[in-house]
Amino acid sequence: MFFGFDPLYMILALPGLAFALWAQWKVKSTFAQYAQVPTMRRLNGIDAAQVLMRNNNINIDVKRIDGELTDHYDPRDKSMALSDSSVQDSIASVAVVAHELGHAMQDKLNYAPLKLRGAIVPAVQVGGWVGPIMIMVGFWLNSSGLAWLGLLAFGLTAFFAIVTLPVEFDASNRAMKMLESSNILVGDELRGARKVLDAAALTYVAAAAQAILTLLYYIIRVTSLGRRNDD
Repeated sequence: MFFGFDPLYMILALPGLAFALWAQWKVKSTFAQYAQVPTMRRLNGIDAAQVLMRNNNINIDVKRIDGELTDHYDPRDKSMALSDSSVQDSIASVAVVAHELGHAMQDKLNYAPLKLRGAIVPAVQVGGWVGPIMIMVGFWLNSSGLAWLGLLAFGLTAFFAIVTLPVEFDASNRAMKMLESSNILVGDELRGARKVLDAAALTYVAAAAQAILTLLYYIIRVTSLGRRNDD
């Protein structure tokens, strides 16, 4: 346990890892495909952001950030950061920008899952690394109580991953509605944008699957420690 080869961990971890790797490949390949397709209206990501914000009465700061697919919306300072890959004229760029503005719309409307996710971020950041340490120390000291506390702390990571799913799916749905109502994309362009957003959503599904499988592994091992102590 923790200090050597554990077949159970491999059985539970490998499917999640394989799913995550496939999801990463899927989002990158889909984005790359539609990054080569310019919009009929010849709008880049920044142009699309301005149109969507104006049409939907969204008032946020738009910033630039280095990297590719590093775009994000920050509800703390009401700002959207656009990466180098999302400021060009392409269906992929416009789709990603619209998705981030979907988060801005969620924030504007006090969308409950977004608020919940933001509220638990500090606890997740601590529990994600403290939890496994507490579990390992619990096994080292043969203390099932400490191991269970570590399990509860790590469980916040899985809870966060699950809460993230409706947040991301809803942001994509809002993005598609904004793109369609604003006539920024039409016809096959909208279908291409949906493919980009669906591929991106797979990464969040994969993250949730990995977190749940890891939590399941810890539950099985911590439960076995408790049973051993009871014998």
